[in-house]
Amino acid sequence: MDAVRRWTNSVDNAVAGTVIGHYFRLEGSTHPKARTGARFLTEIRAGITIFFTMAYIISVNATIVSQSGGTCECDNRKEDPTCEKSTEYAECLVVLQRDLITATAAISALSSFAMGLLANLPIALAPGMGINAYFTYQVVGFHGTGPVPYRMAITAVFIEGLIFIALSVFGLRQWLARIIPNSIKIACGAGIGLYLCFIGLTSSAGIGVITGATATPVELSGCLPEFQDEFGQCTSHKLGNPTVWIGLMLGTLLTALLMMYKVKSAMIIGILLVSIFSWPRNTNFTFFPNTTQGDEMFGFFKQVVTFHPIQTILTVQDWNLAGAGGQFALALFTFLYVDILDVTGTLYSMVRFCGVVDPETGDFERQTIAYTTDATMISIGALFGTSPVTAFIESGAGIAQGAKTGLASMTTGLCFFIAIFFAPIFASIPPWATGGALMLVGCMMMKAVMGINWNYAGDAIPAFATLIFMPFSYSIAYGLIAGLLCYTVLNGSAYILKLVSGGRITPADEDLKEYWTYKLPHGASSPWFIRAIRGEKRFWEDPTKDQIMELNSVASGKGDYDRRESGHRSSPSQ
Repeated sequence: MDAVRRWTNSVDNAVAGTVIGHYFRLEGSTHPKARTGARFLTEIRAGITIFFTMAYIISVNATIVSQSGGTCECDNRKEDPTCEKSTEYAECLVVLQRDLITATAAISALSSFAMGLLANLPIALAPGMGINAYFTYQVVGFHGTGPVPYRMAITAVFIEGLIFIALSVFGLRQWLARIIPNSIKIACGAGIGLYLCFIGLTSSAGIGVITGATATPVELSGCLPEFQDEFGQCTSHKLGNPTVWIGLMLGTLLTALLMMYKVKSAMIIGILLVSIFSWPRNTNFTFFPNTTQGDEMFGFFKQVVTFHPIQTILTVQDWNLAGAGGQFALALFTFLYVDILDVTGTLYSMVRFCGVVDPETGDFERQTIAYTTDATMISIGALFGTSPVTAFIESGAGIAQGAKTGLASMTTGLCFFIAIFFAPIFASIPPWATGGALMLVGCMMMKAVMGINWNYAGDAIPAFATLIFMPFSYSIAYGLIAGLLCYTVLNGSAYILKLVSGGRITPADEDLKEYWTYKLPHGASSPWFIRAIRGEKRFWEDPTKDQIMELNSVASGKGDYDRRESGHRSSPSQ
């Protein structure tokens, strides 16, 4: 172990001393803002962890979006609206799903790598869960039975990405992240932890302990298929499915035990063990049951190495918007507002989780580049024929493993690139293999609740609303909306009462309230275009705090006097 530790330290120190170490601000580099704890091999390991917790998106996104029917055509729509009786349509769907597997892996590779390289953040991107279901079932409809055709829906995604880029470039997203009250921002991170845990418990992307119900919102699940009704609810033998126990014992408890002993690859070990146990056939816990779908999945798995070129969904946008109607506009604005809240909240929370956010201003390095990068990838993803790309909360798994720089997300991107050629393997990681990792990440993210201001109801109650609405509404965006609405009503009412009463009616603990303002915090940099208008050199770079304070000082008329008194000239702000 000592020899391994020495070798690890030597590699980390060697890379830190290079141009790569300086660019990514690794610990031990010569960069003045080197990130404490950022080590090269730790970043690589964390990036692999992120990939394994996200790998399910390759098959899950392809499965969901392919149910829209994509570009597949059916001649007998009147008698068979869903085209389920058409053999040609079914064959087209098989090709479509293979196309989407390649497209999902490709856009995930490109977007994750770009985020790491350009923004130097350990945030991985991929087509988002939730928004892909909205795209498929609400906009396009099952097998194209919805109000907006697939090609036109992809056009809406492309346009939404362009609008999102403009909002990012001109600082609206950064301003939004700043003005969200501090307790809600902290609750957003913890709420995402609960959301991750909830996903890890479900059957779609987790170990399958809970499921939706009719008599109650959710109920205990985990039974074998023969004990499920037509809605997927267990009629008996709950928790009798061996996959649940493999996911709990190997994927969750064993991983937690390894984490207790500081085993750095604990999550990767847990995911691999569960996957390997689940691959053999003819067991009651196999990922490839003896069904038509199971046979097809196993046939794809046996190919191991293959490349399926995209045949049907590249650049399929329909720009004939004259007859698009209100449903197109509704889809466009729904995509936009969900991404503004969902992606902005996720990205900010992940950056805060890895500790690179300035606690005073709410800014982080290269934030404009980060916001613009993920917005750009939405439009590029539309060219690949898939639903909107988003920052993935599974990035928290890598951050929990020590990721602090873009090397981690670049590693994740490279893994997704490799997955293009090994899609049969990576598309066969079962959801109960990653469910435990998601729950453990959620556990670690919950420690953020200690930073919420519980002493004042006007801060605590909106934060709590944010916390509970994220998992219960199954949406980060709706959680943020609930928190912001609650904050506005409570504190807005208190402000009006105080104003009307001349200051006589005030909350009992108002002195414990957190400070909030819509203005830029002291020490926060102005948007780049404002700095360009001012004529600042290197306006595209965020100035340091000292430079900002000097600008403020000069603007107030104190700067020149202070420099004359001190007998020296300061270098101009850049």
